[in-house]
Amino acid sequence: MYRRLVLKLSGQAIAGPDEFGFNSDRLTHLANEVIALRATGVQVAVVVGGGNVFRGNRADDWGIDRVEADNIGMLGTVINAVLLRGRLAALGAHGVRLMTAIPIDNLAEPYIRLRALRHLEKGSIVLLACGNGQPFTTTDYPSVQRAVELEADALLVAKNGTDGVYDADPNKHADAKRFDHLTYTEVIDRGLGVMDQSAFILARDHHLPLHVFDIDRTGAASAIVNGTQVGTTIM
Repeated sequence: MYRRLVLKLSGQAIAGPDEFGFNSDRLTHLANEVIALRATGVQVAVVVGGGNVFRGNRADDWGIDRVEADNIGMLGTVINAVLLRGRLAALGAHGVRLMTAIPIDNLAEPYIRLRALRHLEKGSIVLLACGNGQPFTTTDYPSVQRAVELEADALLVAKNGTDGVYDADPNKHADAKRFDHLTYTEVIDRGLGVMDQSAFILARDHHLPLHVFDIDRTGAASAIVNGTQVGTTIM
């Protein structure tokens, strides 16, 4: 039974079927999934992405350098986290704390590891935005980094419309095989695209279990906590 988990939510999860923007129904679904996850009795932290607002890798399209583009992307994670906090509150969730790697005092608390741990121990849902405050990283690396820092038992890697890790793209190959279990070595040897390589290596080095699952499936995250095999487990 897990005691503490970090859930990685991408900006795409908030956008829903659209590439960019926001979807109110999707936001409600995600908020309900987070509430249900805490209701299992585990401590929950959520790393929020911002790709639905702006992606740093589109810097050239906008004629700006990559550092500035990534700064915009980090601000996008704050927008998503404030949206999620608001929807959680509207659904009756208590004790929701938003912490950012870049100080934005009027909106959130600065991320301080020991303070975040204290919030989790008191049963609060801790939303984590701005990645790790540095450019040149996607949400993958900060999600693993925060999970390790906060001594989480596992990282739940929420995917949109994909129910785990496959040996080929299931949208292009009808015979693609989904794996129930993988080791870190198997993922690397097979070249499977679970997350950024630097993030995956960090997870491997710290023996952090990863659960890759479809966030569209209602109750999937809670089922993982209860011991049900959902998606792909990597450890």
